[in-house]
Amino acid sequence: MRFAQISSVVLIVSAVAAPVAGQPAYQHLRIIAPAAPGGGWDQTARVMQQVLQSAGIVHTSSVENIPGAAGTIGLARFIGAERGNGDVVMVSGLIMLGAIVTHASPVTLGEVTPIARLTGEYEVIVVPAASPFRSLDDLVRAFRERPESISWGGGSAGGTDQMLAGLVADAVGVPPRRVNYIAFSGGGESMSAILGGQVSAGINGLAEFAPQIEAGTVRVLGISSAERLPGVSAPTLREQGVDVELENWRSLVAPPGITPVDRERLERAVETMVGSAEWRQALERYRWIDRYLAGEEFTRFARAEDQRVRAILTKLGLGPGETPPRTAGVYPVLVLAGLVFWLGAAVLETVRARARAVSPRIDAGPGWKPAALITAGMAIDLALIEQSGFVLASTALFWLTARAFDREHPGRDALFALAVSTGAYLLFVRVLNVTLPAGYIARWF
Repeated sequence: MRFAQISSVVLIVSAVAAPVAGQPAYQHLRIIAPAAPGGGWDQTARVMQQVLQSAGIVHTSSVENIPGAAGTIGLARFIGAERGNGDVVMVSGLIMLGAIVTHASPVTLGEVTPIARLTGEYEVIVVPAASPFRSLDDLVRAFRERPESISWGGGSAGGTDQMLAGLVADAVGVPPRRVNYIAFSGGGESMSAILGGQVSAGINGLAEFAPQIEAGTVRVLGISSAERLPGVSAPTLREQGVDVELENWRSLVAPPGITPVDRERLERAVETMVGSAEWRQALERYRWIDRYLAGEEFTRFARAEDQRVRAILTKLGLGPGETPPRTAGVYPVLVLAGLVFWLGAAVLETVRARARAVSPRIDAGPGWKPAALITAGMAIDLALIEQSGFVLASTALFWLTARAFDREHPGRDALFALAVSTGAYLLFVRVLNVTLPAGYIARWF
């Protein structure tokens, strides 16, 4: 019996001490990045892969991407397919806590084995170099005037990018529910949209924007740190009057059901990695903050963060039991305007037909004039919808359409057009939860 106990201790010590003794802790370690290539989780996983191999902690390592639903798809697959497997880890962090809440995920981080918090990173708000917004003040001014006209591009729904957009809105007096946030599944998609001017502003981690910042293709309007960072010529949000501070953190978890030996071996391998010169160089290169925390301290930290994230998302209207508003881009808005237009036209034609039966004097007008009025209405609708909002732009469209059918009742037609536009706006925004440009009448809704 005593020999068996001594043998068990020797095995545990050997497994734990392997990296220190110069022997690889793993022949092959798989690293799961629960996101598309190009984002922060993918970046962290690939840096880990390089450091673990170059430092001799593992013989070989591979990175597997499982995108979808801000990491919760990868989390579900990790829990279901990797249970008890001691040779695989997954990158996680603050964003996944938010995604679990926002997506009402049936699986949570409470079901995996926590290993360690690795890094921290501040968020930056950027605009394309050609953007008319030269400063954060310019962006905030436009945001206050027409919240829905400013689109914010970033990572997955419920993540730190959307949290920052909501916190900024709350700090400048805009209801967070009115943030027009465009979620992308990976950093590559988000970057393309930002550089292409498809969104007004972009939010992401500093490291992910670093190449574009250095190349001058984007302009930093603010960073979410409490104080300016060394080597980063970007003003903080606070020093520009927006009282917001937010730090994203990333961590590492193992599957549920692994043995104590496997957990200790993995914890020691990670501890060796974060103490290596290669890891220190990576932190400096990507401007990551060393936030290494392991053991029970990390477990307690994760639980506290879960409560904090739930409180933030509830304040932003993204908490449990609430549905985040879906954003309608330009094409869906045009389609919607067309559908509502033809509905209004059909109703007007019905009214017009009944009116003709009573008064034969009423006619649709000769030749090209009705078509010209309708065409003018559609052009005005397209020109005004972003600045004036859906209701006013569509009211102009419906009124001119009514004038094409009936030129004798301009006042009645104006009231009808306003009622149809307002009803359509309320239906899509309040019932179907689709964000439409509100424009000048935003304060009324």
